Amino acid sequence: MTTIQELAAQSGVSVATVSRALNGSPEVSEATRDRILELARRLDYTPSAAARALVRRRSHVVGVILDTGPGHPDLLHPFFQEVLVGLKHGAGAGGYDLLLFASDQPGNGFGGTHSYLRRAEHHGVDGVVVMGFDGRDPEINKLAESKLACIAVDADLGGPRTGYVMSENREGAALAVRHLYELGHRRIATITGPLRTWPGRDRLEGYRSELAACGLEERDEYVIAGDFYDESGYRGTRDLLALDEPPTAVFAASDLMAAGALRAAHELGVRVPDDLAVIGFDDIGLASLIQPQLTTVRQDMHGMGEAAARGIARMIEDPEAAPVRAFVPTRLVVRASSVTQASRAKTPTTKEVGT
Repeated sequence: MTTIQELAAQSGVSVATVSRALNGSPEVSEATRDRILELARRLDYTPSAAARALVRRRSHVVGVILDTGPGHPDLLHPFFQEVLVGLKHGAGAGGYDLLLFASDQPGNGFGGTHSYLRRAEHHGVDGVVVMGFDGRDPEINKLAESKLACIAVDADLGGPRTGYVMSENREGAALAVRHLYELGHRRIATITGPLRTWPGRDRLEGYRSELAACGLEERDEYVIAGDFYDESGYRGTRDLLALDEPPTAVFAASDLMAAGALRAAHELGVRVPDDLAVIGFDDIGLASLIQPQLTTVRQDMHGMGEAAARGIARMIEDPEAAPVRAFVPTRLVVRASSVTQASRAKTPTTKEVGT
């Protein structure tokens, strides 16, 4: 690989002159600059990223923090995979690279204590995108309160330079409940996401508000705590179906939990949707592959990642810009897990909500 010293030697000028020419300094004559740039192209010279960062005070690297808690395979979760793909595409289009931070609380590279902010400073990232974290994590809060550009996916961290990109979680949950009500269900249960997360809280609030709008009373035994993963959906559905008056419909706050609900119903001999309607949230690839195909609230996961990338780039490039706050619409996708064959012809396949 050609070095700047070799470029200087072949150009017959100093290393400092080559550096000034490559960075567009007016101190170098146009003829000299053109000669150096032509030689750099011919020798396929690539300037050191570290050196460019020192000159321009920008690394063009965005840090990514992804943590869904112990025991949960965050990188394998379909939601985060889709968001990461969108983030990658959006960052690449804006000229940025991504650096995925380890989330198992190592030190800062110098034997120090765990600190996301210190690690961001150590790696010289221009900004950070945060996903799937515990909202009570003090280190995330320190990061949000710093002057570093930061965007959270599906959370509002506050902070002077911290924005967010969120799905219309509350409205999407309300769409699911309204769909079930219009199908004639009056005993509608939910399996929630973790209530320490914004999506978990908002989807539960959407469920509750739409029950009230439909004139239905909320029943405590119909609200089961889950964690967005399939095993909690399986256990929650078995508990619901064991009640003296079991629900006729379940809204699960994620597709993985809804898949667990379908497994529980199958094992207990409960027919879906004839005896129990099931709706999920996300519309991951699995939703249209399982049987019966899953009715779900679709999130534009790829679009969320791209929106986060555009937002963090804008905040990096304009330090005075207001933090990005964006909502991504959701829509209900109706499949076989909620409607019988007889009623399916009369039921719209999608209903949209959002801004």
